[in-house]
Amino acid sequence: MAVLKKFRPRWWLSSRQAPTHTIQPNIALVPPVNARYDLRPLTVAQLDECWHLDQRCFVDGEAYSRDTFEYLLTAPESISYRVVMQNSAMAGFVIGLMEPDHTGHITTVGIAPEHRRRRLASCLIKRVEDAFRRRDVRLARLEVRSTNISAQKLYMSLGYSVTQRLPKYYSNGGDGLLMVKAI
Repeated sequence: MAVLKKFRPRWWLSSRQAPTHTIQPNIALVPPVNARYDLRPLTVAQLDECWHLDQRCFVDGEAYSRDTFEYLLTAPESISYRVVMQNSAMAGFVIGLMEPDHTGHITTVGIAPEHRRRRLASCLIKRVEDAFRRRDVRLARLEVRSTNISAQKLYMSLGYSVTQRLPKYYSNGGDGLLMVKAI
């Protein structure tokens, strides 16, 4: 109803009346196809930027709280990287944790919507897998929403396999899939 009230006055303008304001579209700036990116470590110094990007990347029960990000970025077992543009704006991130059983857990991967489909997630995942290998981790795991087919295809293309369905894994009740890879 609020939307109708907002736009109703525009519908009743006579053809001779001009609107008193113009509506500017909320357009995200799309980087050029040949945009250059750098891969850098992600530290607690980028906490707020990473958390804000996560809020843009994940919705509907998937986004982490700021406190969770603070924990993930300060944990001694954390391995994390970010992709930045030439202006140092963050385009994506990955956070992995080494677990006590020497399993690598890719906890989260996020790519800003306007930077997707540029192989940034693949680069980040490969980098965190390399870091796992250097620490004698031989198995990596991650969870993905059961309805996120594009992410599942990406992970499968990188060698991950679905091993288990996780009913009601996400806070909104959505199912997840556990995917693993020997590294």
